[in-house]
Amino acid sequence: MTLTFDAITAAAERLRGAVLHTPTVDALALSAKLGLTVALKLETLQRTGSFKERGALNRLHLLSADARAKGVIAASAGNHAQGLAYHGQRLGIPVTICMPAHTPFVKVAKTARYGANIVLIGKDFSESEAASHRLAAERGLTLVHPYDDLGVMAGQGTIGLELLTDRPDLDTLVIPIGGGGLLAGIACAAKHLKPTIRLVGVQVQGFDAMRRQLQHEPQPAGGMTLAEGIAVKTPGFLTRAVIADLVDEIITVEEERIEQAVQTV
Repeated sequence: MTLTFDAITAAAERLRGAVLHTPTVDALALSAKLGLTVALKLETLQRTGSFKERGALNRLHLLSADARAKGVIAASAGNHAQGLAYHGQRLGIPVTICMPAHTPFVKVAKTARYGANIVLIGKDFSESEAASHRLAAERGLTLVHPYDDLGVMAGQGTIGLELLTDRPDLDTLVIPIGGGGLLAGIACAAKHLKPTIRLVGVQVQGFDAMRRQLQHEPQPAGGMTLAEGIAVKTPGFLTRAVIADLVDEIITVEEERIEQAVQTV
């Protein structure tokens, strides 16, 4: 199984009217500072503040009637949890989210307000993820992985469709990598629409697992980072295959550079 352009265009139809077609805007001050034209895709305008809604909603639409009735489960303490919970509530699909026991209350509350059943379990994400697999089997729930799922990847790929519809002049896309779902989805769409476009993935030092796996290097040690949303120790199997085939370059950024970038922006 692999991700296809047709799956992404089908996802775009499913998402129409329920997820924003977000604007792509010129970052004038940043462009002037860097000496080139920089555009930003404003996914923060989505209802839950993240692109993760796209993949979550597309995956929910792909469920059978029986699977919808039983519900879905995922391990997440962030944007995937909120996107799945929000659209599950909209569609009347029960959602269970496994989070590490020490997850900050604000993250738990944000997800719970969308009607999800929160299970605080495990000392870290890996233990929560293992619990989600176990509970899925025990309760007959459908597991919706945050990134290593073709339906989720196709949903994220709708960003690539929008980018090149709104800005066909773009010659390079710079995309962060956590588990790889966002980059894989956009890469599939963008390379189909514009084969000459350059795709650059970005990881933070200490969590550059995707780059290391593709280059057959030892896995990173982890640590603390401002870029917690992409601090993923184990990239996806499905995402890795797409990225290996379509992405031109993966770069690693030091924590100091991320701090400087936050100040600049």
